[in-house]
Amino acid sequence: MIEQQIRTWHVLEPQVLATFKHVNRERFVPAAYKALAYSESPIPISPREHMLSPIIQARMVQDLGVKAQDCVLVVGCGTGYTTALLAHLGLQVLGLELDPVLAQAAQIALREEGVSNAQVMEKDASLPTCFNQRFDAILMGGSCAHAPEHLLQALEIGGRLLGIFGHDPLMQATLVTRLSESEWNSSTLWDTMAPRLHGFVESSAFEF
Repeated sequence: MIEQQIRTWHVLEPQVLATFKHVNRERFVPAAYKALAYSESPIPISPREHMLSPIIQARMVQDLGVKAQDCVLVVGCGTGYTTALLAHLGLQVLGLELDPVLAQAAQIALREEGVSNAQVMEKDASLPTCFNQRFDAILMGGSCAHAPEHLLQALEIGGRLLGIFGHDPLMQATLVTRLSESEWNSSTLWDTMAPRLHGFVESSAFEF
């Protein structure tokens, strides 16, 4: 997976590659699909959810640029694989998942994987009232029309949010950095596609 998929997508950061070697992806895949854990094939994790492919997960983890002292939020964490990866890079990781079955499975997988600095909570991250703290980095585990304003407000100054924004058939991985209490900078990184995160509105784009 690392040599044939991840490296070919310009994921070359040594610490990120080491993290992918360390975390067992099959632990975060439903039992019926473990044979596909390291393939690019879509892997269903619920009746309406699929895991992001390894190359998209790897590129997002690298481009978010998590540092050892960072507190990280993962929105729509699914079965917890990306949460586990980021836990090896940052100080503390919180994963939010709307589906109660997935949230429980993710928490179990993290515990079995020996990840002690991450937890998963069953919460709807599309609600502004969901947050009572700020984060150094936020990763969105699916797509939405634009960067949600309440998530941008949840960033520390200098914090980064990475999400996949836009509409079918063109979406773009975008990195948003908070410059001050009232300023953000947005950078488009690469074109891709990803399933929608549930609950996020499709209009009222935030103006940078």
